Amino acid sequence: MADDNRILLHVCCGPCSTASIERLLELGWEPVLYFSNSNIHPYEEFVKRYQEAVKVAGYDNLEIYMDEYRHDLWLERIIGHEEDPEHGARCSICFRFSLERAYEKARELGIAHFTTTLTISRFKNSAVIFRQAEGLEGFEAIDFKKKNGFNRSVELSRMLGLYRQQWCGCEFSHRVEKE
Repeated sequence: MADDNRILLHVCCGPCSTASIERLLELGWEPVLYFSNSNIHPYEEFVKRYQEAVKVAGYDNLEIYMDEYRHDLWLERIIGHEEDPEHGARCSICFRFSLERAYEKARELGIAHFTTTLTISRFKNSAVIFRQAEGLEGFEAIDFKKKNGFNRSVELSRMLGLYRQQWCGCEFSHRVEKE
């Protein structure tokens, strides 16, 4: 069945999606993109990142869906963790939030498999992301930073003229993280 090769790719931004898509295609997957990032603040930054993801989808001629922006739900989820250090519990909670939304979208679209571009960042621990996906049926644990993925995403982003943000997106990481 042709749908067996489809995979929903949770996209955090255009730049991270570039090399992730390239890898999925090399592995024989047919990616469907899902931009779901209610952690991003302010809303204008969310829109800017979505527009870059749309550019990449167009370049690769792929479908892209945008999740409803629900920063309020994301803030509720991380209550009590606003002051956590980067790479702490807040980030793990954030990963789980995004992965759950991707899981739900995959089910809605009838796609049996899903994964995330979050693992391409050299600033994120893929094992932590994989742990947050436990229990979400159909998750494919692909570490996109392997095989020089992060550097390839930088190269492809330059080639496509993409905006590369300097932090993960949430207002709490913006004060410290520099990508």
